[in-house]
Amino acid sequence: MHVVQLLPELNQGGVERGAVELSRELVKRGHQSTVISAGGSQAAQIEKDGGRHITLDVCSKNPLTFFQRVLKLKTELLKLNPDILHARSRVPAWLCYFANKKLKITFITTVHGFNSVSKYSEIMTRGDAVICVSHPVKEYIQKNYGTLDEKITVIHRGIDPAEFDPEKLDQAWINSFKTKFDLNGKFVVTAVGRITELKDYETFIRAIADCAQKVPDIYGLIVGGVRHDKQAYYERLQALVKELHVEKHIIFAGSHSQMPEIYALSDALVSCSKKPESFGRTLIEAMAMNTPVIATRHGGALDIIEEGLNGFLVTPGNVNELADALSRQKEIPRGSLREYVLSRFTLEKMVEATIGVYKKALEQHAKSQPASCDV
Repeated sequence: MHVVQLLPELNQGGVERGAVELSRELVKRGHQSTVISAGGSQAAQIEKDGGRHITLDVCSKNPLTFFQRVLKLKTELLKLNPDILHARSRVPAWLCYFANKKLKITFITTVHGFNSVSKYSEIMTRGDAVICVSHPVKEYIQKNYGTLDEKITVIHRGIDPAEFDPEKLDQAWINSFKTKFDLNGKFVVTAVGRITELKDYETFIRAIADCAQKVPDIYGLIVGGVRHDKQAYYERLQALVKELHVEKHIIFAGSHSQMPEIYALSDALVSCSKKPESFGRTLIEAMAMNTPVIATRHGGALDIIEEGLNGFLVTPGNVNELADALSRQKEIPRGSLREYVLSRFTLEKMVEATIGVYKKALEQHAKSQPASCDV
């Protein structure tokens, strides 16, 4: 089976990471994998893993060049002759839709988030089969587009157990990190993600400040970079830290690549997102390292967290609820968290379920084609 995935770019991000991982796993299983994007830092990884990357502008929203790009895509697809087209974003999906009108290649879409409701977004529901990354996303598209239940498959994101393994930690790195930020003997609560308003770091900081009055050794660790256009927001957060007099309790650690180690040294992971996350990959990554999680009560977190068993859910923006959940995190039995994740959210399960969608869609597509007649 030859699968072509299409996404705007191949830089950092959950969609990009998922495309790279799926490409690698398809090749491991003997399938042919091609990824089409406008390029990016992870494009070389596709080739390194045995797949093929083709650079095309499937990113631009410029309507003036749209049909020119449709023709370029159609030309590439005629050369590739794939079995499956798998679009992971709206612009590539529209390009596929028009390029594929006469080619009639089996077309799959993945709805990765809660896109604005519009004709533009509706394209993500027009695949022969539609993958949703969580049940809340499925409910969202069914409510707004009336997508048939039999057309949708929910496939959760999955982690690689070998990458997130408590037995393979770089202890020297952990020791160095904890020494650098004075975390030895501290109660470490971590929030992961770029510095942006959607992550609601204000609520996180206020909850840490509230807890610090009763738990003086609590430290709030924020792991994420600051883009130039978010510098003003970052400065507002720093001002809030000073206003609440918690300079010693809040650490802006910047971006880091050794996330398994950061999860492992944390006593809890918090996701305060104002808007629903489509899934919540950091939650399962943390739990794979036996770290309890707390998240806002909406979006993909509802598919992951079982209240009181592996974490807690709190109302978005509610400082008191978050502070209370932090005070209760020791109630969560850490030893069973990894087992929970491996039974539900692994890369292997994600890949096998995706291949299952491909095969089923191919069978249905073949049945729908008119039979040829011999003369």
